[in-house]
Amino acid sequence: MIPADTQPQLWGYLSGIAKRLSIPMLAIGGIENHAHLLFALPPTLNLSYAVKELKGGSSRWMQEKGVSFEWQEGYSAFSVSPPAASAVKRYIAAQREHHRKRSFEEEFSELLSKCGVKLDVR
Repeated sequence: MIPADTQPQLWGYLSGIAKRLSIPMLAIGGIENHAHLLFALPPTLNLSYAVKELKGGSSRWMQEKGVSFEWQEGYSAFSVSPPAASAVKRYIAAQREHHRKRSFEEEFSELLSKCGVKLDVR
C-alpha cells in the first residue's frame, strides 16, 4: 500500500527517475493500491527496462523512508494516442474521486475486456 501522505513525494521521486532516464513524464497519480504513469517512452528505451528502473528505484526509496513497501511483480501498459493524452491526464489527476465509484479491480477488468485481453488473476 502507498500511504496517502507519501504519495506526492513518491510521484516526485518517480518523476526524478524518469528524468534521469530521459523519459518525459506527462502525469503521475494514484491511490493507496495503485499508481498510473503517463510518459512518452523514448525509442532508445524498451518498456520493461523503464518499468524495472521506475519500480526498483522507487521501492528502494520507500524502504529508505521507513515504509514497508514493494510493487507487485507485474505491470500493465497501454499506448495512448497524442489526441487522447489530455483525457488520460485528467483521468490520472482524478483517481481518488474516480475510485469512490468503482474499484480499481472492476475498472481494470473492464479495460482489459474492451481491449480483448482475458484477465489472468494469477
